[in-house]
Amino acid sequence: MTLRGVLRWCALGGLLAALAIAAPAVSALRDRLPVCGAPGPASSRPPSGPASASAPGACRVAVTESTVRAMKPPGFTPSGYHHLGAGTSAEWSGVSGRIGVVDGKLRAGTYDFVAGRFMVKRDLGKGNIAWLEAGWAETGWRSPGQPRIYTYNTNTKSWQFYDQYPIKAGDTVWLDLHTDSGGVWQAWLWWNNKWNMLTAQKLPIGGSAFVEQYVEVHVDDSKPGRIDLPPVKVDNVQLRPAAGGPARFWREDVSTLTGVAPGQQQQSGGFCLNWVTRYDTWNAGDCV
Repeated sequence: MTLRGVLRWCALGGLLAALAIAAPAVSALRDRLPVCGAPGPASSRPPSGPASASAPGACRVAVTESTVRAMKPPGFTPSGYHHLGAGTSAEWSGVSGRIGVVDGKLRAGTYDFVAGRFMVKRDLGKGNIAWLEAGWAETGWRSPGQPRIYTYNTNTKSWQFYDQYPIKAGDTVWLDLHTDSGGVWQAWLWWNNKWNMLTAQKLPIGGSAFVEQYVEVHVDDSKPGRIDLPPVKVDNVQLRPAAGGPARFWREDVSTLTGVAPGQQQQSGGFCLNWVTRYDTWNAGDCV
């Protein structure tokens, strides 16, 4: 298991003891934005521009809960983590794109989870990794069968769920993670045709970071079982250059790490990834 997985597992394990309420870091950037208020309906069109505090209608989410909750022979999915996706081998200042939502049919009362997410991260050395991730997740410990918008960061080491944005299987969500300056990294959700800031975190990773786009599945080590995952579709993935300038699509000319040799399909635990356009359009789910 990777160090990141260990940290995530420690957060999950905290649920056995208690549900801890943690206040997210509040930055001056967040303070300048009005509170989003009633979420309104899901967006009816794609983003009209990049996520930014100066974007029309931009607002910040009023956080109400931050809970530390931190798989394929027949009938079983190997336990542990399964990752399908890609990461950059160079640094960027942000990532954005659209992720499809599915129902993983997770088992209630387990540490199973499925997530479609983007991440920015940096290895600080001596076993310390700092990161921020955002996407949607379905978990066995919190309303299985109901996906939720979420963020996770290493400042609070907590899952933050945003129930005010109701999503369901078949929906798509537009997300953006980036930093403008000063190492304050922001996670944004396009909702009700405007950008909603989910969180802003002063992370010790500077003004650029390594980027990941992944479908992630975790199967409870203590309760072997099976998870069936319909294809999660990801598209319109763009990267913001570390040196500034407009975002660009994550294509083959971007130095990219996939964990497999060229020409090989990425597989893990009975799940497979299929590239439609490397690397900005793809899907991952049960191997067929």
